[in-house]
Amino acid sequence: MTKFAFRLTAVSLALTGAAQAQEDPAIAELTRPESAVSFGLGYWSDDRPRLGTYDGMNQKGLYGLFDAFIQQRDAATGTWFTLDARDLGLQTPDVRAEWLRQGNLGVFLEYNRIVRDEPYTVLTGVQGIGTTTQRVPSPSATNLGEQHLGTVRDAWTAGFQKHLWAGTDFRFTFKNEDKQGDRLWGRGGAPEFAAEPIDSTTRQMEAVLSYAGKRFQVQGGYYGSWYTNHNSLVDTAAVTAAGALVAGQQFFLSLPLDNQAHQLFVNGGYSLSERTRATFKVAYTQATQDEDIPVGAGVPVFSGAPTHLNGQLDTTLLQAGLTSRVSDAFSWLASLRYYDSNEKTPQARVIQTAATCGTCVDNTPLRFETITGKLEGTYRMAQGLSVLGGIEHAAQERDVPFGHANAVGLDAQRYVPWRAEIDETTYRLELRRSLAETLNGRIAYAFSQRDGSEFTPAAADAPQANLINPIHIADRDRNKIKLMLDWAVIEPLTLTFNVEYARDEYGHSDERPYGLIDGSASVFSLDAAYTISEKWQLSAWYTRDNAKATQRGQRNANGGAAEAVKEAELEDTGDTFGVGLRGTLMARLRGGLDVLYSKNVNRYPESLTLTGAGTAFPSAGGVSAVGPLPDITNTMTRIKLFAAYAVQKRSEVRVEYTHEIWKTDDWSWMFANGAPFTYGATTDGTQVVQSSRQTADWLAVRYIYRFQ
Repeated sequence: MTKFAFRLTAVSLALTGAAQAQEDPAIAELTRPESAVSFGLGYWSDDRPRLGTYDGMNQKGLYGLFDAFIQQRDAATGTWFTLDARDLGLQTPDVRAEWLRQGNLGVFLEYNRIVRDEPYTVLTGVQGIGTTTQRVPSPSATNLGEQHLGTVRDAWTAGFQKHLWAGTDFRFTFKNEDKQGDRLWGRGGAPEFAAEPIDSTTRQMEAVLSYAGKRFQVQGGYYGSWYTNHNSLVDTAAVTAAGALVAGQQFFLSLPLDNQAHQLFVNGGYSLSERTRATFKVAYTQATQDEDIPVGAGVPVFSGAPTHLNGQLDTTLLQAGLTSRVSDAFSWLASLRYYDSNEKTPQARVIQTAATCGTCVDNTPLRFETITGKLEGTYRMAQGLSVLGGIEHAAQERDVPFGHANAVGLDAQRYVPWRAEIDETTYRLELRRSLAETLNGRIAYAFSQRDGSEFTPAAADAPQANLINPIHIADRDRNKIKLMLDWAVIEPLTLTFNVEYARDEYGHSDERPYGLIDGSASVFSLDAAYTISEKWQLSAWYTRDNAKATQRGQRNANGGAAEAVKEAELEDTGDTFGVGLRGTLMARLRGGLDVLYSKNVNRYPESLTLTGAGTAFPSAGGVSAVGPLPDITNTMTRIKLFAAYAVQKRSEVRVEYTHEIWKTDDWSWMFANGAPFTYGATTDGTQVVQSSRQTADWLAVRYIYRFQ
């Protein structure tokens, strides 16, 4: 819910000099930092699994509310101490303590917890959730237990900064984050439930040395990260009512392996003159993953498969830029960027089902090199008009993956078409103008075009893959336009109007007809602020976003000549509206109202065309020529009221009330007849459910005390 941040006033930030405070007692009083504490109780009337996913208050009940902001300053030494503590009575505490001696030394220690409670309820007979040994009932369990999954992250961060000498500073930070919990997972070839046990630690460290002179500024340092997963392999198996393992139903599921990354970097800038400045950036990163590859007992492994991945990814970034203001009317900038992602993991075979290969799978280390150049200029003309024009070109070279030579062929490991070269050019044009003292406008247009080398085909046994036009490497034309207006209609009323629209067209041909055909995205927003009187202010805003995509796919019937071509006109539309009212009700009483409404609609209109064997396809290939999938609509309404009464000069009582409603008709975890989705045809029986309407009320009372 509402988070309170107690801040220094602008006067105290601007006037921190000890000498000034000593000279004038009145200034000393103004510049003395203000502290505050807040404590109270809040109550949710009902469970709120969807809207309470991240705030630690997803269940009905009473919650403690405690926040504090303590700030002290020693005027004689210029020393500050700050303690910022929020949500101490909840599952999401956030605490930071900092000690700072201006111009010399500063240290801080911070702790925060992030929770994610799974919004779905799991009804399952699977045993061992939360461990690396899980057992699935076979046949399906009828006595299902209720499980609420989720994760918790506990993070500690510490650091210090030290001023070394004129213009030179050193900064060091270290963060340790432990993550524990469970999340939705799966096992086997058919949909069967499992819960991923999470128990990992991530550590991050950064050391930066910086120098800032009159003309030259530079900083460089080291950044490192270490990820440790305390679980490596999950043993899942179907068991009979007597506890015996079912033959062929034991699966070992691997988890993310330990890894680490180290980066050295330096960046800075030099002012060649008052009007011209050069900038640069250099970074080199090496990421490695060399943990043992876990394999479960009794799992057949290809004799030549490696026992260690020996993974290594090296990335290099080189960037240089130059900006210059040639005259008061014209300025320009240019930049050149080189990025190299080079995977040096040894190529090895991990699966081979026969002496002559049969089904073979190799890992495919890749290398991408991208060079990006940008040139942009701005010309300022009379009557407040300025014109910006620019061009940006990116050229990428990519390794073409392949496997070892075998009976199927050298390229047996490539299951999708590939491109060795990709080029993209973007042109920009923007006009800005002060249309009047109370009206400012901006319109921008960008056109980008992507193409590349000829497609390298997939393996000979993947003919349908060679008909795909992959979205990330396909030819594409993109048009984007943006319009923004700021208008002070009358003295108490201001409006901000924004429109953005983009459209993509993908190059398709008879030889490559499948994939994304086209797409568009648009955003419209309107913000208004109105000062009703000295005591009352009103604000309102509305946003509508819309994304569309046309996608075409194809499938052959199993063992038959029938073909099905599906074309889907996917669409996602969101509408969000908000109103805020703030005012003073009487001398000591102020209050406010916030209303928020959002609606999101996902549409899946699609058509299915059958060719070849015609109507025999649904039975032969398992594809049904049914109509479009129904829409999914999610809505959220939240109404908040608050009132704050000043008991004394430095204390107040605040009362809050919130009413929220979340509704959905999401069929993702439902069968066509409305019954909950059930995992597994002959085993498991797990169901995943959620309430389609979730309503809750929040009432809270806080006492806030401010002091110096």
